[in-house]
Amino acid sequence: MIEFSAAEIAAITGGYLSPSAQANPSRTVTSAATDSRECTAGSLFIAKPGESSDGHRFVPQAVERGAVLALAERPVTATGDDADFPSVIVPDAVLAMGALAAEAVRRIRAFSPLTVIGITGSAGKTTTKDLLAGMLGTEAPTIAPGGSFNGEVGVPLTVFKAALDTRYLIIEMGATKPGHIRYLAEMVQPDIGVVLGVGSAHAGEFGGVENIAAAKGELFEALPSGATAVFNADDERVYAMRTRTAADKLYFTSSTDFPTDDGTVLTARDSTTTAEGHPDFTLALPDGGTHRVISPLLGLHQVTNLLAAAAVGWAVGVPGERIAAALRTQQAASRWRMERTERDDGVTIINDAYNANPESMRAALRTLAELGAGRRRTWAVLGEMLELGERSIEEHDLLGRVVVRLNISKLVVVGDNARALFNGAVLEGSWGEEAVHVTDAAAAGEILRAEVAPGDIVLFKSSNGAGLRFLGDSFTASSGVPAGQATADSADSADSVQSESGTRP
Repeated sequence: MIEFSAAEIAAITGGYLSPSAQANPSRTVTSAATDSRECTAGSLFIAKPGESSDGHRFVPQAVERGAVLALAERPVTATGDDADFPSVIVPDAVLAMGALAAEAVRRIRAFSPLTVIGITGSAGKTTTKDLLAGMLGTEAPTIAPGGSFNGEVGVPLTVFKAALDTRYLIIEMGATKPGHIRYLAEMVQPDIGVVLGVGSAHAGEFGGVENIAAAKGELFEALPSGATAVFNADDERVYAMRTRTAADKLYFTSSTDFPTDDGTVLTARDSTTTAEGHPDFTLALPDGGTHRVISPLLGLHQVTNLLAAAAVGWAVGVPGERIAAALRTQQAASRWRMERTERDDGVTIINDAYNANPESMRAALRTLAELGAGRRRTWAVLGEMLELGERSIEEHDLLGRVVVRLNISKLVVVGDNARALFNGAVLEGSWGEEAVHVTDAAAAGEILRAEVAPGDIVLFKSSNGAGLRFLGDSFTASSGVPAGQATADSADSADSVQSESGTRP
């Protein structure tokens, strides 16, 4: 993190110093955290309100771990003591984070060249971010978000990881309502903006898919002349955004006859998957160069993310051969994204239960069907797709029908709110015990432990809030203890950003 003094933070955020901070306004912070357990010597602890608690409660623990200053909405005193902890007091800690992040970006730009890359879309943001972090990290100092930190808390935390010599700053941008992406773009001022796609995730919150498209396009609208707007030209709603930006246009597509009269184009030719389900295509670059790419990712739908990463690499000047080499080796570093595990008994597990919408569900199911292809028994363990609004029952019903049409061997639907998915499968022709509905993950686990046999392929897929990722972990681990569950479940929401991860389209 760039160093800031207490006095500077107060000036940048419009806050004021608490009495104990006034005694030493030149004290500096060298890192920032919203989780008191992540504080170290020199940290700024951001005492933001949480979903179920209040970060101000954890200021003493943050100080014990080395925090020298708090960014808070009210003074905090030690128990039984009138002395306050050194703090900058602001009306809104989250907005103050944004102001501080904007100043950090400004200072980095003033010190050395910086390219800020903003990525949004209803699906694929985190995978694309991971691909870019691997590609650009071999070229120059690169900062990217951990996990899916993509909101008004996660974006500043990503910026705070940057140093004065950071060359590439990758920002994942999500939103739960119109205006969110505009706010994030104004904060970090992207030089390159990428829109991956417009799906129906969170349609209930936005009031429809067209409103989601309007929100995603805020990123392109924020780009100045001379910046680069990267479009998924295979998504008609994204392609329609080309009239909403003054930036240079760079398209990526799997089409062989895409028009090239208003921008530059990267193409994936002859896209297919290997027998193991890995994307296999020829990358055609704007200079005429072509490169065969077989990616370690899983599923044909990943071609979109691979092309997006290639387009950004091209935009910043990475040579074509190095772009292709990165795509051949980079994997999604974040967990629960088409995460494939081969158990010792020959069972294949695909844990993709970090986020879900109708589009990503269908993509995962197609991959499952292709991997089985009549040779192996396939299981789809599916939970609720959240925040679909009035289309929820219809979309779950349609998805159940897709499971049958793809000839998935066994369907296990988890949760009362996903029952329409089970009903759709039955109405489409599933019979006997091909499809079952259970109320919770524990019951699903009992079925899997009793019936899954060596050679089977099991897909876990649901929205983050449905929690099937932990069932996938427990079914993968021989001990039965969900890998990583202790970390995810023990993080108190008052001083963490776990709750925002994977919830913004």
